[in-house]
Parts: sequence; structure tokens; C-alpha cells
Amino acid sequence: MTTTPVAHQATAVAARATELSKVYGQGETQVVALDRVTVDFRQAEFTAIMGPSGSGKSTLMHCVAGLDSFSSGSVRIGDTELGSLKDKQLTKLRRDKIGFIFQAFNLLPTLTAAENITLPMDIAGRKPDKAWLEQVIQMVGLSGRLSHRPSQLSGGQQQRVAVARALASQPEIIFGDEPTGNLDSRSGAEVLGFLRNSVRELGQTVVMVTHDPVAAAYADRVVFLADGRLTDELHAPTSDSVLDRMRQFDAKGRTS
Repeated sequence: MTTTPVAHQATAVAARATELSKVYGQGETQVVALDRVTVDFRQAEFTAIMGPSGSGKSTLMHCVAGLDSFSSGSVRIGDTELGSLKDKQLTKLRRDKIGFIFQAFNLLPTLTAAENITLPMDIAGRKPDKAWLEQVIQMVGLSGRLSHRPSQLSGGQQQRVAVARALASQPEIIFGDEPTGNLDSRSGAEVLGFLRNSVRELGQTVVMVTHDPVAAAYADRVVFLADGRLTDELHAPTSDSVLDRMRQFDAKGRTS
């Protein structure tokens, strides 16, 4: 008999979308990117968002993360309703409560790894928690690379810096948009392992958009979108179980 990891027992909600819709254009050119999506992302849980190309998975992440506006519905980060915030308030919320990891590493080439990691806090005029920062740097294996600039690091090491930067400010939730898309399989596995460990060891909340069943298998839960709608979810995923669900979408697409 196996025991359920602590991360699966978390019930508090880090982020929530309710009846969320995103519509581009009007009339005959109207495109519905999200169609009344309701989904929770629980604290201390690693969630992957998957779906066919054009399913709305990146749009969902961008709207929930406060990177894009939405047409109707609501989004909450913790107790904060995003739709009620002005631009400056939204910028502050993204800076203080949200971490981001993108496919492009988005590191400043003139700064060292250490300086890139603390950059968001430096801009905000905040000092990092030294003990937490050391724990994060050790977890992602960057202790010997902190003085190196991005050009002196491999792609995998650069993405580790991006992961450490996202974790360093102790955000309420981290969003990753295809964070291993530019990495080879070994480097990608390392980064995904770090994200999973941040959930299990540090109590972090991670939401990741991916098209890769192997990447999704690192998550605690996978939610599936198709045609802008939430269609299914899978707990304790394996790469095979995720692939089977994706094949079902492909089959439906061919018969519709």
C-alpha cells in the first residue's frame, strides 16, 4: 500500500479561474480562445496544463498569471481578484506573488547568475531571505556557477538560473510556459526534477503548460483543454497515461 504525498493532500487554493472566457475579434472573425473555464490550482501542488495546438492552454496560463486580460469570468490569486486591479496593482502582484519561467530563459547577458536570480527583488527594493536563497541555489545545483554570466552557462544551467529566480522571492505560485522546450532531454529532466522538488520539499505551487507527456508526468495532476474548454484531468500521471489521453483528443479531432 502506498501513501499519498503531502502535496496531494493540500486543499487551499493558490489560484482559481471561474467561468473564464477570452474572446478575440468580433462577428465573423471572432475567436473564442477560452470558453467558460473553471479550474483550481491548489497550494503545494504541481499542475500541468495540456491540450492540442490552439486548445487555449497558454491563454489560460497567461490570464491566470495576470499576463493577459480576459473577456469575462474571474481570476483570483489567493484572495486577490485580478479583474479589480489597476495596472500598477497588477504589476505589483506579479512582482510580489508570482514567479515566471519561460521557454526563452530571459536572462540579462551582462549580469552574473547570482545577479539574475535576485534581479526582480533588486528592482522591487527588497532583500532576499539569505537562508531561503541558499536553499534554492543548492537545490538547483548552481553553487559553483553564481559568478558566471549566461554566455558562460549551458542551456540547462541558464534555465536553472531562471528556476532559481522564480523561486527566490518565495512567490505564492510559479507559472512555467513550456519551460523545457529549448532544452535537451537530460537538461529538461533536471529542470523538471527541480520544479517537482520545489513542490515536495519547499511547499511551492507550480503550474506548467507543456505539450510533452514526459514533462507532464513530473506533475501531481494534469488538466486537459480542447477548443478552449476544460475537458478532463488526470491525477498521478505517467507519460503513458498522458499520451493515451492526448491520443483520444487526436482521434476526436479526426472524427469531428
